[in-house]
Amino acid sequence: MKSYRLNRLFNAKSARCFDVAIDHGFFNERGFLQGIEDMGQAVKTVVSAAPDAIQLTIGQAHHLQSIPGREKPSLVLRTDVANVYGSQLPRTLFSRMIDSPVEQALRLDATCVVVNLFRIPGEPEVMDQCVQNILRIKPDCDRHGMPLMIEPLVFQSNTKAGGYMVDGDLEKILPLVRQAVELGADIIKADPTDDVGVYGKVVQIAGTIPVLVRGGGRAPDAEILARTEQLIQQGAAGIVYGRNIIQHPDPAGMTRALMAIVHDGATAAQAAGFIKA
Repeated sequence: MKSYRLNRLFNAKSARCFDVAIDHGFFNERGFLQGIEDMGQAVKTVVSAAPDAIQLTIGQAHHLQSIPGREKPSLVLRTDVANVYGSQLPRTLFSRMIDSPVEQALRLDATCVVVNLFRIPGEPEVMDQCVQNILRIKPDCDRHGMPLMIEPLVFQSNTKAGGYMVDGDLEKILPLVRQAVELGADIIKADPTDDVGVYGKVVQIAGTIPVLVRGGGRAPDAEILARTEQLIQQGAAGIVYGRNIIQHPDPAGMTRALMAIVHDGATAAQAAGFIKA
């Protein structure tokens, strides 16, 4: 049954997926709201560029699912909320899952659910909560044919990096990605490695599970396009980008540029032509 929903998520031509993440408001960070202050308009803008999926929360999914017609992007539903992203962290960190996540996803006609797997220096309790979240949601995903996307995230120390800084160390990413596979992921959503040229090892460690690559923080267009081209060449099954779309002056154009790389095999230079100057 999961294959039916996966068929709605992955592009029939390329067998890859481009998921635009617009779930940032879930995490109570003012800086995450840039570009999505008006969620209705943000969703409409991205929908007009026709990515494969849009990642939203239970409170915002209606902006996508209320759009009439059969051609809109699939819904990927974020199922957990956390407070681990700030430059000044609170006394107690948490990662909490919404109640009855798969049931809520089914009511919203979601194609997939996504949950985090954090590795944060000095915060093993948060990782324990993430593992418990995954162990709880996995049986319901299997029972109802709902694909489970796990997002293994390796953080740098907050005292060193100053808030939501991911660690692109291959040696740290590999075991966490593999743990996500062992926990039953149907899709992996992982960070790029510092050296993009070794990302094939992340794809390899995931085995038959498709790996989608996170976009991370805002970066120059040329850097994002070139990185994406390399990642696809390394065997990534697609991308999940958020701030590099929603905070871009031309979010629809950037979406089309990235789709050209992911689905059509365009080079970074060719894809840049889709973006308005």
